[in-house]
Amino acid sequence: MSQHRPVGALIRLPRLLGALAALLALAAVLTGCGPSDDAAGGGGGTADGRRAAADRVELPATKPEPQLPVTVRSSDGRDVTVTAADRIVPLSGALSEVVFGLGLGERVVARDITATFEQARNLPVVTRAHDVSAESVLSLKPTLVLAETTAGPAEAIGQIRAAGVPLVVLDPAKKLDDVGTRIDKVAAALGVRAAGDELRTRTQGRIDQARKGIPRDAAAGSRRPRVAFLYLRGSASVYLLGGAGSGADSLIEAAGGTDAGKESGLKKDFTPITSEALAKAAPDVILVMSKGLDSVGGVDGLLKIPGVGQTPAGLDRRIASVDDGVLLNFGPRTDAVLTSLVEQIHRGGR
Repeated sequence: MSQHRPVGALIRLPRLLGALAALLALAAVLTGCGPSDDAAGGGGGTADGRRAAADRVELPATKPEPQLPVTVRSSDGRDVTVTAADRIVPLSGALSEVVFGLGLGERVVARDITATFEQARNLPVVTRAHDVSAESVLSLKPTLVLAETTAGPAEAIGQIRAAGVPLVVLDPAKKLDDVGTRIDKVAAALGVRAAGDELRTRTQGRIDQARKGIPRDAAAGSRRPRVAFLYLRGSASVYLLGGAGSGADSLIEAAGGTDAGKESGLKKDFTPITSEALAKAAPDVILVMSKGLDSVGGVDGLLKIPGVGQTPAGLDRRIASVDDGVLLNFGPRTDAVLTSLVEQIHRGGR
């Protein structure tokens, strides 16, 4: 969503808030993360921004049978009783990943615009931009709707509930430690706790394996590359630098890097890019979402954003990219994200 333009003063507040809402709805990367409808899955970038797609969710060997009814506590404080899970509508790409990873993908009847992985791509979309369409959801006669606290507008969520559809709200995942918690909560709502245990164990094992690829000196705490996460949406004139709580900070640190925005003192999750902020962050590597990179005209366009080309990363053209539809999902494919980040930010060397 971005074309390079002068930064800072040109950012309009309404557009900035809209883009931030879109990002939170994804990662709600955070990551997404206002990813577009045709974003692919996980990917890796190189010095010139090339990336490889990995846009499928791995399915379990056997499909679990939900043990229902179950009553679970929704993040908005409600107790929700789920009596059927034959028509599921997950209202974020991240939640869709978990449902498919649990083996219940054939029961999903719709998708949020951020569910871009292969198995979900042909499902009807029930969001407009990043807003839920209650009418579209209800027309599919769901027996369970899964949402995050960032889903909205509130009127649409209320309309779905008023129609008598069980709706379970979950907190968005914003750090690596949230992966297992998210899997557990979705599995509990679907009545497949055993399948959830298996998926959580498998995912954690693969995350641990991915981290073994971190070079020894970085794993020991020395020579960690400084990585800055830039959220770019040029069509909305939005250029943001990630800081503490962006979601990307957790991934960067898990991959053996130092989050440059956080390390430079940024306490907010995102702040508008300025030449001064980039100079203080002094990243060795810049991390972007693939659609954001495309929207500024690739690496060449990115380097024209004031301050970017003068950073160590800009001077060396060290740009890492991961596809919008997976970067900040914190789900069953997070191990692939970490594997890609380890390779990109350390250049694969030891």
